Amino acid sequence: MVTITEIAQALGVTPSTVSRALSGSPRVKEDTRRAVEQKARELGYERNVMASNLRKGRSDIVGIVVPRIHREFFSNVIGGAEAVLNEAGYNLLICQTYERFDAEVKALQTLRNNRVAGVLLSHAIEVQGSAHVKEALSGIPLVQFDRVFPDLPGTKIVSNNFEGAYEATTHLIDQGFRRIGTLAGYMTSEAYVQRLQGYRQALKDHGLEPQGRIEYLDTIVRETGHEAALKALDAGCDALYSAGDFSALGAIDALKERCVHRFGIVGTANESFTALMSPSMSSLALNPYEMGRQAAQAFIAGAPESTIVVPMELIIRESSNPQTIWQK
Repeated sequence: MVTITEIAQALGVTPSTVSRALSGSPRVKEDTRRAVEQKARELGYERNVMASNLRKGRSDIVGIVVPRIHREFFSNVIGGAEAVLNEAGYNLLICQTYERFDAEVKALQTLRNNRVAGVLLSHAIEVQGSAHVKEALSGIPLVQFDRVFPDLPGTKIVSNNFEGAYEATTHLIDQGFRRIGTLAGYMTSEAYVQRLQGYRQALKDHGLEPQGRIEYLDTIVRETGHEAALKALDAGCDALYSAGDFSALGAIDALKERCVHRFGIVGTANESFTALMSPSMSSLALNPYEMGRQAAQAFIAGAPESTIVVPMELIIRESSNPQTIWQK
């Protein structure tokens, strides 16, 4: 690595002059600045961003903490945030927690130690309180999205989870289903709790009771959805609202195994596979790219305490049609 001292020696000036020239200080003459910049290019000098950030006490880096990068929802959030931040002169540093508390703590500490300009956060499922966030990010601007802690200050970007689940469940009722269960998801997350509440309220408003088993899954994945759906079938359910598409996919596996007739399913997230599978899956679209854009814009604007709701959209396909035949 070429150093500032080596550039100074090559030009016969002091290292402080080189440093000021490279940082754009008005104290350096224009011809000296050009000479320093040219020599730095010739020698292949690369600015030490970390050291510069430490000196300034700030950076042009914004951290984003997500549970899993490979999930389509979070990758689209990252894309939306990055598009806005890059245009504003910021770079995005991505951390993933794999849904683990210890990984989230480490990620937040790493971002703090790197003196990031701000943090965008969607918390891991293992996390059940916000104390570690307050400790790690004291004085650092925070914007939460999707999975949020209500007690933390700052902007929160969320979906209308209650209304979306209510609409999905009502759609199943309108299709003639009456014994509707749910694959409810993580009760450690407010988003999933709100979806469960929306499901329950839709049944109540239509004079129905939750039939069979309301399943509280540890994870919203294909395997647990398959197991839960088999229990729901044994309990007499004729439809399921799933708080995630992957658990709904597992439920569809169970329906095909048993060659079930007249059974409806609606998932949540509108993952790309929902339109490609056969039968295609009805699902609530979450609009993650817009959520990422809104989170980044809130950071740049230094938005005060507020909650921004990004609406869901019910996408109706074959899986909620009572005429659909489930077979391998």
